[in-house]
Amino acid sequence: MNTFLNYLGIAALFALVLLPVLVGVARERRIDRELREAERDRSTRPPQTTDAARPVRVARRPYVRSWARI
Repeated sequence: MNTFLNYLGIAALFALVLLPVLVGVARERRIDRELREAERDRSTRPPQTTDAARPVRVARRPYVRSWARI
């Protein structure tokens, strides 16, 4: 019975250590799959340039050399 509990404890420790690794691998595979699907959709559809937004022109403040001269 003692040997069984020792093996069970070691198996639990391995599971505890490997669980974050397995979750990370599953997440990376999901992200890779989504990126591949997005790339596939992008390559099959023609680019839509007519609906593109116009660039926004921002009025910029002149550069001040020091924060003390504001």
